[in-house]
Amino acid sequence: MPASLHSTSTRGDFLNKIATTFVVVGGVTAFGAPAPANAGWANGPGSGVLDPKDAIVDEDIFKTASVQKSLKSVQSYASSVTDMKKALAANSQVDLKPVIRKEFEFSKLRADMNTLNTAFDEDTQRGTDRLIRVILQDLNELEVTNAQKDGIPRSDVRVAKMNGKIDKLQDAFDSLLKFSPPALKAPKVEVVEEAPPAAVEETV
Repeated sequence: MPASLHSTSTRGDFLNKIATTFVVVGGVTAFGAPAPANAGWANGPGSGVLDPKDAIVDEDIFKTASVQKSLKSVQSYASSVTDMKKALAANSQVDLKPVIRKEFEFSKLRADMNTLNTAFDEDTQRGTDRLIRVILQDLNELEVTNAQKDGIPRSDVRVAKMNGKIDKLQDAFDSLLKFSPPALKAPKVEVVEEAPPAAVEETV
């Protein structure tokens, strides 16, 4: 999980905390200039995204510790998107910038998705590469939409836009995860009790 910006112990506690606060001034220093939204990126002619059931996964690469760790991280990112949706529903004036910066540290997010992507064959990667780009773009757009001037409450129109960005981001993460098999279960470690050392007879 990306490094914490707050002392809050868990993501749930962190989101519950910010859900009771109001929007603060937030400069737009996200991942670069926002690109236009690309609705319908996951379907239609020329989308470049394969049907997940046609994905080809290299089982040996998929089983490696690095890919398994990255898969769990991507699953955690997807869960964080759900948490943001809940936080916004609880408080329409919530500032999601701290969550975006805390839970989606850009370089780690990109590295995790790229590591997971190495388990797919080249044809599959042409689709998953696009999903990765969409996720990064959607996060950027969400941070831009979240920014609000101090003292001005967020309008219903702005809230609707934020919900739309979050839904699009959730769809992108869910689509990426559909290409991956479930995470491997950690093998059970059997504990073998050692027999006590044999008593040594004393000689007279």
